Amino acid sequence: MDLENTQSQMRKGILEYCILCIIENRECYASDILESMKKAKLIVVEGTLYPLLTRLKNAGLLSYKWEESKSGPPRKYYDLTTEGQKFIKELSQTWIELETAVKIISNANNKLNTKI
Repeated sequence: MDLENTQSQMRKGILEYCILCIIENRECYASDILESMKKAKLIVVEGTLYPLLTRLKNAGLLSYKWEESKSGPPRKYYDLTTEGQKFIKELSQTWIELETAVKIISNANNKLNTKI
């Protein structure tokens, strides 16, 4: 089994949730999202981010607006829609449940391994 592939799939599974969490706090430009992900050591490239943003927008979870930039072309800023706000609340609850379940399972497994 390929460890890197499994790790990559785990990261991909939480990218949409992480993006919504970042945008939940404030309107964001794509580079702001990338920077937040980088700070969290969850490296994402533009080629991955933009399709995710488009999918979230098409699902009605995000809206965007164009703002003029002082340096360069206009920038697209993303924000959660009302539907997106409801979605992130429910998804956050799911994340808490998953995190708890994984901790229970991994802790039980670690205790089992130390007894062997």
